[in-house]
Amino acid sequence: MHKLLPAVILLAALPVLAEETDPKWTFDVKELSLSYSNTTVGNSREYKDSPVSAYSADSQYNIVGKLDAFLNRSSDASLWQNNLMLNYGKLKIKPAGEEAESSESADKIWLSTDYNRKVWQYWDTDIGPFVQAAFQTEFTANQDSPRYKVLSAREGLKMFEGKYIKELYGALVEEYDFTYSHNKNTKFAWEVGLKAEYPIREGVKLTGTARYTDYFHYSKYVPTDLRYDLDLTAKMEVSLTDTLAFAPYVSYRRGQARGTDKVGSNFMVGLQLKYADLFNLN
Repeated sequence: MHKLLPAVILLAALPVLAEETDPKWTFDVKELSLSYSNTTVGNSREYKDSPVSAYSADSQYNIVGKLDAFLNRSSDASLWQNNLMLNYGKLKIKPAGEEAESSESADKIWLSTDYNRKVWQYWDTDIGPFVQAAFQTEFTANQDSPRYKVLSAREGLKMFEGKYIKELYGALVEEYDFTYSHNKNTKFAWEVGLKAEYPIREGVKLTGTARYTDYFHYSKYVPTDLRYDLDLTAKMEVSLTDTLAFAPYVSYRRGQARGTDKVGSNFMVGLQLKYADLFNLN
């Protein structure tokens, strides 16, 4: 059923077995935040049955809560990362004399394990092959669509832990999508991703993330499957304390399903209160 996933899970466990000197364990709370935003969704009627809530949501003001945390094991030879990300945003509206309506603009549960080898260095950034196993789902199903459920595996080349480039990778992706019980689907894609930050002055930095996934093979035809998926976010983080920051941000997501010629999009402008901290566990 999966060509890549067993190998990924095995390789992801190598740091536990490898005899590496002085490994360092850390718990990294990258983001614990509340965001207030205005979301504009394009062609949401065309994507009303999509399990991707970003494309099927209504255009509304909403509040989104997010947790993004990592348990890391780092050594001179490798970096092993275990990530839990929870993201949820929902707004309920009750027009006068009408039934209450609800709209999800964010709903994601992400659990992954990555194994990254440190083979080369360039511009104070580690470079090497990596493998990842991940599971993604939702807290609740969105409107009439089923609950999103996907197992995925990635293997490719990554730059990481640099001063400005925190992550830059290219990878082959295999996804096993069992969102629809009657239409379980295996998909392959190419993917590139970026996480970067640039200090503007003391206490102020610009951060950005980007991901583009281009699907080229499907085992079955499912109209809601995406042909491609682009996700961009930029923030201006202003430190309030050592662990708290205020961040205006913009994000844009764009994709096209196989069953329509119209493109789905989600443009969000918001303000975020963010907590982040790093805990040494050795």
